[in-house]
This record gives sequence, C-alpha cells and structure tokens, in this order.
Amino acid sequence: MAISTGKPYSQVEEDDYFVREFSESVDPMELVWHRDREDREVTILEGSGWKLQMDNEQPRELIKGKTYRIPAMEYHRIIKGKENLLIQIKEKVK
Repeated sequence: MAISTGKPYSQVEEDDYFVREFSESVDPMELVWHRDREDREVTILEGSGWKLQMDNEQPRELIKGKTYRIPAMEYHRIIKGKENLLIQIKEKVK
C-alpha cells in the first residue's frame, strides 16, 4: 500500500473508493476526533477489536463485512484494536 505522509494510515485510491489500512502498532494518540467533508460509507474488510465512536455516542465495535455510514461534518474517531484494520471508503454517498 502507498503511505500517506503525516497520517496514521496507508491508503490506496481506486476509481470510486479508497482502501485504508491502520496498523495494529499505530499510536492511539494519532487516532483523533475529526470530521470529513463528504458523506462516507465505510466497509470493514479486515481487523478485530477496533471501534467507531460517533459524537455523543458510546463506541461500537467494528464488524468485518459490515458497512457504516458517517455523515459529512459529524465528529467521529476510531479506537485501536488488536490487529491491522483494513477498510474500504466510498465518499459522496446519498
């Protein structure tokens, strides 16, 4: 995978989606609260023990094969798991 400088993940871009990988050795302090400019659908390809926390919600475990919708401009973060996390992201989803 190609490395994205200054980010806690590596990423490969395809035509209408990108695949992002977070290492099991990532520093949890790098996994910060943030907002994205576009609506996103995030599908979990690999990984266990990772969680998604949306603003004002409790963290929920990310399940392999499941797709999560993240609305534009809503604060969220991921919480480190036990192995590498591999996700597929589609933007501008309505």
